[in-house]
Amino acid sequence: MQGECEGRRIQILGTVQGVGFRPWVFRLACEHGVAGIVRNDDRGVTIEAFGPRPSLESFLRSLADQPPIAARIHDLRSQSIPPEPHDGFAIVESGSGAERRVSIPPDLAVCGDCLAEVFDPSNRRYRYPFTNCTACGPRFTIARDIPYDRPATTMAAFRMCPACRLEYEDAADRRFHAQPNACPACGPHLRALGAGGEPLATSDPVTRAAQALIDGRIVALKGIGGFHLACDATSSSALAMLRERKRRDEKPFAVMVRDVAQAERVARLSEEERRLLTSVERPIVLLERRRASGLAPEVAPDNPLVGLLLPYSPLHHLLLADVGRPLVMTSGNLSEEPIAYRDAEALERLNGIADLFLVHDREIETPCDDSVARFVAGSPVVFRRSRGYVPRPLPVARPFARPVLAVGGQLKNAFCIGLGEAAHLGPHVGDLDGLTTYRSFEQAIARLERFLRVRPEVVAHDLHPDYASTRYALGRDAVRTVGVQHHHAHVASAMAEHGLVGPVIGVAFDGTGYGTDGTSWGGEILLARDDGFERLATTRAIRLAGGDAAIRGVWRIALALLEDTYEGDPPLGVLPLFDSIPAAQLDVVRQMLARRMLAPPAHGIGRYFDGIGALVLARPVSRFEGQVALQWNLVADPLETAAYPYQIHRGERPMVLDLRLLVRAVVEDVAAGRPASTISGRFHNTLAAATADLVRQALSQVGRLPVVLTGGCFQNALLAERVRARLVPQCDVYLHGEVPPGDGGLALGQAMVADAITREE
Repeated sequence: MQGECEGRRIQILGTVQGVGFRPWVFRLACEHGVAGIVRNDDRGVTIEAFGPRPSLESFLRSLADQPPIAARIHDLRSQSIPPEPHDGFAIVESGSGAERRVSIPPDLAVCGDCLAEVFDPSNRRYRYPFTNCTACGPRFTIARDIPYDRPATTMAAFRMCPACRLEYEDAADRRFHAQPNACPACGPHLRALGAGGEPLATSDPVTRAAQALIDGRIVALKGIGGFHLACDATSSSALAMLRERKRRDEKPFAVMVRDVAQAERVARLSEEERRLLTSVERPIVLLERRRASGLAPEVAPDNPLVGLLLPYSPLHHLLLADVGRPLVMTSGNLSEEPIAYRDAEALERLNGIADLFLVHDREIETPCDDSVARFVAGSPVVFRRSRGYVPRPLPVARPFARPVLAVGGQLKNAFCIGLGEAAHLGPHVGDLDGLTTYRSFEQAIARLERFLRVRPEVVAHDLHPDYASTRYALGRDAVRTVGVQHHHAHVASAMAEHGLVGPVIGVAFDGTGYGTDGTSWGGEILLARDDGFERLATTRAIRLAGGDAAIRGVWRIALALLEDTYEGDPPLGVLPLFDSIPAAQLDVVRQMLARRMLAPPAHGIGRYFDGIGALVLARPVSRFEGQVALQWNLVADPLETAAYPYQIHRGERPMVLDLRLLVRAVVEDVAAGRPASTISGRFHNTLAAATADLVRQALSQVGRLPVVLTGGCFQNALLAERVRARLVPQCDVYLHGEVPPGDGGLALGQAMVADAITREE
């Protein structure tokens, strides 16, 4: 070592354990001629480095600029320490802290090095579907406890052979301390089972499953976070059979393709979308489908988008290579149920759906569905945050005063635990309407509380009294509970993601959220801080005849818009939507609206998407949540520049956006035979213009503030981009990124609000 020796203690916080971080630091230190040690500790990784100042400075720069692909550095701190003599650089064992709260890393897509071994006939791991290293493989889904060591995972049942043990103990090997390390001699193995669970005689279960898929059969395969149901994505008959058996009428299926080249043949990819598709998280990415995609139309009926994902485990890679064509890869469940993840459970619940089961003896401890993302306004936005992202913590600008559990909403549920300087969002649970899903919700909360060694002192919940999550929160013993208004939570979620302490102008657009006045909100402009909000503007309410029945029977919402706009005398005869509705049924709903009987008011922008979409597309029923609203968005002509008239009642508090002039103009365009694409384009332009108008009115009252766009409606890329374009550069506008804008991100905001309200108590 040349030059005067100096010392640095470097503390690195974030997702830096279980991702090959210490071996990477070891190699980096050797490259830069730095001596010392690296170890895991209770908060992250600590390095004590010694060497000449230039070497230490270049080492520090490399630490910050070139972390392993799966690592996430939230904070890197360096301080001078006295130099100490060290013979080279070493990885030392973790210290044992009384309160270990280091997050278990997410599951990582198989790396290129491991994949090369899987397809190399001369390698001892040739065609071995459980190949992994420190840079890839299962993490969160196999962990049973912390610290993240093999005895605390479902790999504890498998004793490493001498060859694997040598790799595991060699600090220079890429499998150093890879907890799931295994090979065909000592690790998990696959089995092929028939439709009734009977073992099938085969020397290669993957080949047997591949042939079944080629023959048009449905295969249930055990992946990283649960079972998938797979079938040939190019076969209409296979897809029709899957839809019938899974009870999934029209909702799109995700499609797994072998590689980027196959993805390019199916969909149009920008460079940014390609990076997201190949990222270590491997989400399902919503992309524009090519006309000659080769996919059967039943993959996503009447939908120009397709959700593509690449294989993320060796098993998926082997199966896609053997089949040679894209595969539908959808959650292993019946419609609206949680994903199956245990062998016996899958054989029972998927009986009658799958013709063949591909199972293995590495247990899944925590179910974790695939994540979903899409590019919105030039940046990736996660719509469903689960495998690959969970349980990676999100840093918060203001540390939590006490541990907080936020239980989310009823739909697309995901919970959150706020602890110290980070928020930990749990995996996507789904809709809490069924007992099976509710139990999964309870188990997921208990599991993350155990991993984090925490007993929440505050529990946050939605204001809606009938949500299953609200009832769960109120049933927790010896905790302070805090009810948080739905749209306030959405705004606080966006604030937390971007480190905004408030106040902000929050634009919260969705379908439904319980308001403080007992009505359903969803078209809100809020002046918000974490500890409170003021409702500056909302949207004129629509009556939902029959309540929830109107959300599926969207013709009822269209009728309510017409009755309101035309004051009880709508021109139904010129609108094809109502041709298929029986006259008696029309009369009953009209009476309900006139008498305001079983017809609660709803302010949600999402309901306008439902009603206007139904009106123009002549679609009376939504087969799955948001179907008509989604189709109404996707049919829009992005080149359309015209807009419809609207009114803002500024003298009221809150201000009210009145879209009855828009409804009249839409009816005139439908009667004139104008294309749906044109009408939808104008509709989106109108909403964007009206939203920007409302925000500017709000800013004129409170001064220049950051603006956040949140709620499920901002998964609509066209709306988000048009609103943002009308406000920038007049103000700073923030959209979601890694936190879902819909109800999957709700719990983060609930946690922030509850902490702010209770921190002074």
